[in-house]
Amino acid sequence: MLLSLGINGFLIPHHLLDGGVIGLGLIIHYFFGMPTGLSIILLSLPLYALAWKFERRYFYFSLQGLIMSSTCIDLLSFLTGRFHLAILPSTIIGGLLVGVGIGLMLRYEISTGGTDLLAQLLTKLTSINIGVIIFLIDGVVITGGIEVVGLEKFFYSFLAIMFVGIMTVLTSKKKSVSF
Repeated sequence: MLLSLGINGFLIPHHLLDGGVIGLGLIIHYFFGMPTGLSIILLSLPLYALAWKFERRYFYFSLQGLIMSSTCIDLLSFLTGRFHLAILPSTIIGGLLVGVGIGLMLRYEISTGGTDLLAQLLTKLTSINIGVIIFLIDGVVITGGIEVVGLEKFFYSFLAIMFVGIMTVLTSKKKSVSF
């Protein structure tokens, strides 16, 4: 729900991008008008094939996350345009909400699919923090979206994914309880 709120309430109204498959879904949404959640599901299929082959546990846990987050993104699309904020606060709030949403899912080894799933597999292989991997993939995606959103919104999108990355790192860490 937090992820969907961040995307629909704060990123889409200003034609901002997130990274990864969500960002690719937003590019498709802006360019063709296709529902963002449906685009995310379709774009995630090849990565799910990889997960099926290499890490079935991630496949099963992430399938639920993909279906729920993509469905929520499309169901909450009515929120687009409901919050009337300037682009900078929308960028920050959107990035924070998306990052917390993704981070909470990752804390319990669930993901939205797509490149989050790829990042989970790469973290397992490399021991690089998952937030760092997601941030790098996100940077590549939004750079590819410059043609669609323009240079000014590219910079705001870059700021948004910085907040997404920071919040993903902070919220994805499992809390330990000591007595």
